[in-house]
Amino acid sequence: MSDLAAELSPTELAELCALADGTLPEDRRAEVEARVAASRELQELVERQRRAVLATQALATEQEPASLRAAVEGRRRALEAGRRRVWRPALAAALAVAAAVVAAVVLSGGPGAPTVADAARLATESPTGPAPRPLGSAGTRLAIGVEGVAFPDLARAYGWQALGVRRGRVDGRDATVVFYGKGDRRLAYVIVAGAGLPRPSVAQSEARRGVQYQTLRLSDRLAVTWRRGGHTCVLIGEAPRAELLNLASWPLVASP
Repeated sequence: MSDLAAELSPTELAELCALADGTLPEDRRAEVEARVAASRELQELVERQRRAVLATQALATEQEPASLRAAVEGRRRALEAGRRRVWRPALAAALAVAAAVVAAVVLSGGPGAPTVADAARLATESPTGPAPRPLGSAGTRLAIGVEGVAFPDLARAYGWQALGVRRGRVDGRDATVVFYGKGDRRLAYVIVAGAGLPRPSVAQSEARRGVQYQTLRLSDRLAVTWRRGGHTCVLIGEAPRAELLNLASWPLVASP
């Protein structure tokens, strides 16, 4: 958890949490928003809390890991022991913030770090370019890649047709998304430039051909993340876990 979060009182944490999830009372909103607007650190903390709330909502459908339960329970006991006179609503909201911040750190590897969720967020947007053409006659690659890591041509082997492309940024890094369709289902395949993003520890892991694939829910959709050529890849969309893993682990030549 960040130094700033540790310095805030339970009441302050409660109000920031309420601001992040939209439940802050109107009579407190102007004052809290003004305080946040005056502090870059508070702005970043509120944004991290918004992401963490989404993450905890997604995790509610999964079996939470023992490490996360222990972290939240430890934070709860510490708050109760040190601040027993805090009014109950503020304490309850502060505990929600603690759980959210713990989830954010677990998912991202640390406060302020770009996350797999940040990369997957690009997949919620629309294509801005046409579908890339297949490369060569082997039917395995598309004529598009990121720093030597090619996107797959999934049409011949799996029936997923490339539909379009979008380019964006993830915390200052270039990222490219190729969108695929099969019937009325859609998938998005994201590759982020630069070194790999921190691996999420709240995920179901499986190794295939020496590569570690991690499955988790992001924005109510199932996603698989892994590394190819040192770059973070994310495959997210309307497919069950087994199908996503098969698509993600399909053999590819590294360069486009």
